[in-house]
Amino acid sequence: MTAGLWQNWVLPGIWITIQLLVYSAALATAVAFTVGIARTHSSRVVRFLAGFYTEIFRGMSALILMFWLFFVVPPLLGWQLVPMWAAVLALGLSYGAYGAEIVRGALNSVAPAQREAGVALSFTPWQRMRLILLPQAVPEMIPPFCNLLVELLKGTALVSLLGVGDVSFAAYLVRLATQESAQIYTISLVIYFVLAFVVTRSMKALERKTKRNIGIEVPGGGLGALFAARTAVTTTSGGGEK
Repeated sequence: MTAGLWQNWVLPGIWITIQLLVYSAALATAVAFTVGIARTHSSRVVRFLAGFYTEIFRGMSALILMFWLFFVVPPLLGWQLVPMWAAVLALGLSYGAYGAEIVRGALNSVAPAQREAGVALSFTPWQRMRLILLPQAVPEMIPPFCNLLVELLKGTALVSLLGVGDVSFAAYLVRLATQESAQIYTISLVIYFVLAFVVTRSMKALERKTKRNIGIEVPGGGLGALFAARTAVTTTSGGGEK
């Protein structure tokens, strides 16, 4: 693959994929917390509406929703969505529905005594949510959110069907130009792996930070922790022999 193809198509495709991931993740996070918190509301009507949203968007194909927003909405409303924003809406609304269940489950996992303590302190429902429930629930949300974020990253490849120049669309164009399928698709696999690896490590660091904020110490992960553990075992063994 020539340097021109790399600079003109692949590098811009990586940047567009990152933008799609960031924008879609931001929308999905907002939807997940809004709907997930609503699923734990005391009002039965609010819980029903939040559950209705979750079931509807979890049951929809993100690809078909993307096509619907791009091809069906313009004739109905009289204005055209830019392909990238149609993709962001479809991905954010779809993955946000899955995230809402993560939020609901994490909030419900907080010990009832914690809620009762907030009531005893005369906290309002919002104060109980902000000061007691969310700080304890957020660390439990991060591992499943990490998985969801990696799935969202891979889901951004769907936007190539709308002609958005992401990594997968750039790979398709380069293949047409060079007729080298193995090289370009291998490079594309590596690009997605590197992006997913960065996302995973970032979320693990965030998980450790949020757990420290509530007084839970989490040992570092990765190869560094493995080598440190082996060194400690070796040192201990050596000290025992002496």
